[in-house]
Amino acid sequence: MFSQNHSSCCSLLLILFFFFFSVGALALEVAVKAAVGAPNVLGDCPFSQRVLMTLEEKNVPYQMHLINLSHKPKWFLQVNPQGKVPVVKFGNKWVPDSDVIVGILEKKYPKPSLTTPPQFTSVGSNIFSNFVTFLKSKNSSDGSEQALLTELKALEKHLKAHGPYVAGKKVTAVDLSLAPKLFHLDVALEYFKKWTVPAQLTNVLKYKKLLFSRKSFKKTKTARKYIIASWEPKVNP
Repeated sequence: MFSQNHSSCCSLLLILFFFFFSVGALALEVAVKAAVGAPNVLGDCPFSQRVLMTLEEKNVPYQMHLINLSHKPKWFLQVNPQGKVPVVKFGNKWVPDSDVIVGILEKKYPKPSLTTPPQFTSVGSNIFSNFVTFLKSKNSSDGSEQALLTELKALEKHLKAHGPYVAGKKVTAVDLSLAPKLFHLDVALEYFKKWTVPAQLTNVLKYKKLLFSRKSFKKTKTARKYIIASWEPKVNP
């Protein structure tokens, strides 16, 4: 009796071992930014989070490598001489650029589809650059705030006509690109400029809430303090 139980237990352990080994072997390797001042914590890079959100939405197993951008490990520079994040290993090749990575993921893992209809792919594409300009601005009359508001109002108009997501009822790649950027906008502008998205942009506010409540976002976001720490030297050089 003992022998039978022992044999069954060993068989179960072997099955579990090979299961977890096979899952680990199938996991995609992805290198992303570590937090500023905390190299063992996921960092604030919005492009890295975009890739991680895509992997989460598609239920693709992955192994995450946190890269301290101030002290990049030798192995990382060997496989990725430019030293930029994110990069994902497809086969034997490490591929950079979140746009390229997301495109490959869509082809390799087509379900669930995150393809954005062509007419909507550029929605909100200028928000992040205008946010950065306004955030760094020391001149309140240089037009940078108005430029950002113009982009947010354009998003408001689009969401009112097509929402709740950019392409309608279903989340797509463009939403996963915007989510981390809007989070940076919220955190950094509130902290450094005491500025928030105007209350009258109701559809933008609902959109942000919708994005930030997604499981894929919550699982891959960094703490607000790391976003602030990352922007600090850029805002106050």
